[in-house]
Amino acid sequence: MSTLCQRLCAIRFAGEGAGVRGQAARAFTLIELLLVLSLLSVVIAVESPTLARFFRGRNLDAEAQRFLALTRYGQNRAVAEGIPMVLWMDAENGQYGLEAEATYAEEDPKAMPFEISPDVELEVDEAFTSTRSTLPRSTTELAGNLPAIRFTPDGFFNEDSPQYVLFRETREGSTGKLWVGLSRNRLNYEIKTNQPAIWRPD
Repeated sequence: MSTLCQRLCAIRFAGEGAGVRGQAARAFTLIELLLVLSLLSVVIAVESPTLARFFRGRNLDAEAQRFLALTRYGQNRAVAEGIPMVLWMDAENGQYGLEAEATYAEEDPKAMPFEISPDVELEVDEAFTSTRSTLPRSTTELAGNLPAIRFTPDGFFNEDSPQYVLFRETREGSTGKLWVGLSRNRLNYEIKTNQPAIWRPD
């Protein structure tokens, strides 16, 4: 019994001694802390422009990804519900959104309007788009004569829909651009880093 007590006491004292030594080894002096803070300040000052460009690029990428997701959602919802969907774009006011066509639903509880990030602007290709003359009247009334993509109940979209939508960074010195344009097979939209070629109907 006494041997067991001696061993336990020895382990306890050894642990306390190691804890004291560990605390002493882990301690920092004031000078070391000041040096670390100085180094961090220098690194942040040097890298802040790069970090700012990174976060601005993230806004641009997020906006293009959200718009692309909305085109996919519009196609899926048109097929699932059997009603035409309209994705309208208001470049002047920095907005876009998806709604059911007015002739099929006077009010759409699932309507999804979006505000574009202040760092990003929207530009719509209208070279071969004439929303007022080619889309149904109900669509132009819903979109307010704005450029619009109309998804039919079979999941396709109107041939006179914009061929691409450009998202551009607006901050001074920024040159970032992303296009959401028609894919090669013209069955959906995809994100492109270069301006897509314009398709001209025969």
